Amino acid sequence: MMKIIPAKTPDFVKTLFPSFIWNIDTNNKVLYLTFDDGPTPDITDWVISTLQEYNAKATFFCIGKNIKKHPKLFQQIMANGHSIGNHTYSHLKGWKTKTKAYIESVEKTQQLIDTIFHNHYPKNIDRNSNQASGSNVKLFRPPYGKFKPKQSSKLQGLDYQIILWDVLSYDWDTSVSAKTCLKNITSSAKEGSIIVFHDSVKASRNLKYALPKVLKHYSEMGFRFKGLNVSKITYK
Repeated sequence: MMKIIPAKTPDFVKTLFPSFIWNIDTNNKVLYLTFDDGPTPDITDWVISTLQEYNAKATFFCIGKNIKKHPKLFQQIMANGHSIGNHTYSHLKGWKTKTKAYIESVEKTQQLIDTIFHNHYPKNIDRNSNQASGSNVKLFRPPYGKFKPKQSSKLQGLDYQIILWDVLSYDWDTSVSAKTCLKNITSSAKEGSIIVFHDSVKASRNLKYALPKVLKHYSEMGFRFKGLNVSKITYK
């Protein structure tokens, strides 16, 4: 099956949508791992544990209905110092959804995120840095990486930072081998790359092969892994 979207996002695509965040502009050896579609029992737990082995932080773009089903697992993500992003309430296809319904889905998810966060953590802790802060960063990634221009502009008007990616692992694609999934990352990721994984059942075979190797490979090269907090770092 031909991949329509390349594993490495071309620079010209980034220039077409300059208000979206594709990668972090830095010369430091830092990578930004992201995980979409959770929280998922057994899979998300495993990701958290694997990240912990390398003292790595990441960003989890969560689906609202999964947060509601698994609130304790969602709290576990936060408790381990990872950043949280919004991935709509039910993994909506933006181009097939009316803008009003799409925005409502995102806001419903954000309200759920905020409620759980404020019920379990002190008010002076920023959910997307695990540091004492007054910041209230709202990160959003559209499912499938696509939505209508009107949807994106409305969300940005509501102070959401739109996070896309620099490197796509293709872990969810069952036609992609585990070794190819790993190579998609190691052949493309560099300082400041935002890398997409999925903490889902469908992606678990490739994820469980690639993630430990990515962590080991880049750690040995002197890289660190951070969660996104775009209000506090320069991006392009």
